[in-house]
Amino acid sequence: MRTSDLDQEYTKMQRIPSLVSLCVRAVAMEIIDDGHFEGVIELPDELLDSLMMNLPPLALQGLHEHSRSFHSKSVNGGNKRQRYEGFDGVWKALFKERWPENFKRVELINKVDGAGSSVDHENDWQQLYWETHLQNCLDEAAERAMLPAFDGPYWGIVNICILNSIGYSATKADSCSKLRTLWFHCNKFGRYARCLRLSNVLCIPEISGLLVTSNLRAMVFRSIKCKSHVDGVCDLLRQNRDTLKSLEFVHCRFSSTSFSQICSCIFLEAEPHGIKSFSIKSSSVADGKKSSLPADFVSFLSSGRSLESIHLSDTSIGSKCAKWILDTLLKSSLNLITLEISDNDIRGWLSKVDRRPGECSSLLGPKLSLKSLSILNLRGCNLCQDDAEDLNYVLIHMPNLTSLDLSDNPLEDEGIRSLIPYFVKAFEKASPISDVYLQNCSLSCKGVTEFLESSQTLREPLNSLSVAENNLSSSVAAPLAIFLGSPGVKALNIEAIGLEPLGFQELEKKMPKDVPLVRINMSKNRGGSDCASFISKLIMQAPDLVVVDAGYNFILPEALMTVHDALNLSTRKLRRLDLTGNIRLSHSVHAFKLLEYHVHGKPIVIIPSGLPSSVPYDDDP
Repeated sequence: MRTSDLDQEYTKMQRIPSLVSLCVRAVAMEIIDDGHFEGVIELPDELLDSLMMNLPPLALQGLHEHSRSFHSKSVNGGNKRQRYEGFDGVWKALFKERWPENFKRVELINKVDGAGSSVDHENDWQQLYWETHLQNCLDEAAERAMLPAFDGPYWGIVNICILNSIGYSATKADSCSKLRTLWFHCNKFGRYARCLRLSNVLCIPEISGLLVTSNLRAMVFRSIKCKSHVDGVCDLLRQNRDTLKSLEFVHCRFSSTSFSQICSCIFLEAEPHGIKSFSIKSSSVADGKKSSLPADFVSFLSSGRSLESIHLSDTSIGSKCAKWILDTLLKSSLNLITLEISDNDIRGWLSKVDRRPGECSSLLGPKLSLKSLSILNLRGCNLCQDDAEDLNYVLIHMPNLTSLDLSDNPLEDEGIRSLIPYFVKAFEKASPISDVYLQNCSLSCKGVTEFLESSQTLREPLNSLSVAENNLSSSVAAPLAIFLGSPGVKALNIEAIGLEPLGFQELEKKMPKDVPLVRINMSKNRGGSDCASFISKLIMQAPDLVVVDAGYNFILPEALMTVHDALNLSTRKLRRLDLTGNIRLSHSVHAFKLLEYHVHGKPIVIIPSGLPSSVPYDDDP
């Protein structure tokens, strides 16, 4: 039976009890109460499918394990595959019922991770179910351990609500002492855990024993701050060294010694480690007075032949540490794809770069490069004009870069101007840079115009461009309109750039007849009725337009008539038009007329809800 058929059967069984279904439920109760599975697996497919639908997760787990044991002795491979598909469909339905808010996200992740994978199909939803269940148990244990009155072992009693969700019966005396403990759930279901999040209170010496059956591929640690926490982390890292692919630390505070201890647990001197993704966010990774990072971190980076992404965000590293990290990565010849050093004050980190034309920098050396690097994120690093000029000489050693984020840096016009030679060459390549983020960089209309003109060498539209939160004024409208047509961009963010009515008028007047836009954010530009008029024209002239964000633009109700007309005439792909923050639309008849347009049962247009009259309307939200 297919998974979709099982979903329909699951719904049907809940509605109309028949004689067969009543018998099936009686058998299910026998299984739940006594745990006897002999002969059950030999039932006809339809009866077995119905029976599985009536079993709670704990009983289904027992039947599934019995099925594996039974079929391991069978030579009928086709029947074995059919039964496994049936089990997988039931686990999927149970997951959807228990965690509906996570279902779509997990299903999408599962599809992406499973593409081209050799993982057995029958393990997918069963593994996801028990992994998520175990995470719930650990989260609940952590919450309980943080209570002031807590005075017991962390692996003690599991919350009754969690137990009930898997079909626990408090009337069964033999389960009272064992099944209710965190130890039981870790021991029973730990082997299904692939990715776990652990807070500091769970990073104790006993944690590695609780999770001894797990083969973790990804771990996220939160608020690791003292030696006992670090010791617990290190035990888990050693235990999962051979399987671990992703490691993340959030809101942690490490001394140089403790960070060095963690790094040394991941790799062995004789062989490279297998970590693919390494992240440290909102944490400190060195002693405040030191300007260098531990030597073991050098060894960790150097031995990371599998490293594909490194994220260091808000880690309190300075310019010397940032330069040191880049230098280490270059010398290690890694196949790195993503490098993020964001929200760190690293002004002057490339100050020793050699700026002589045609020469390789003294920092990089003649043969060093990051040829595989595709994404570079330097957002919020306090970079100024001089840093941009230095960066220009470093970026040429990243020939396959497709995404560059320099947002929230005070580059100013001179800074962006010094990068234009790089952009001109990068746009000319067969695989050009396609995502550029220059949000809140203290740019003026002149600097942005020069950047837009440099993009004329592009053969295809940019994937995304952000110049949001720069005071560009209405003067940027004309060059922006030209850019929209050639080369164009698929996702454009021009939020809060000061367009005002005159800017929207100019955009509408000079916008080409056919633009490749898919998404645009034009909110907080105080465009008024001219913003609505531009939206109407955009709907008609952007055939692939899906999302428009036009919030906080002082749009008047009567101006929506043009939008209504455009939606009537359009047969395009628009899925969302967000008018949030235009308060005068909240009780407008014109606005409510737009609610008649739906896609997949959801309204296309989002209008603001009314505010109490006592709340003042702020034009700068």
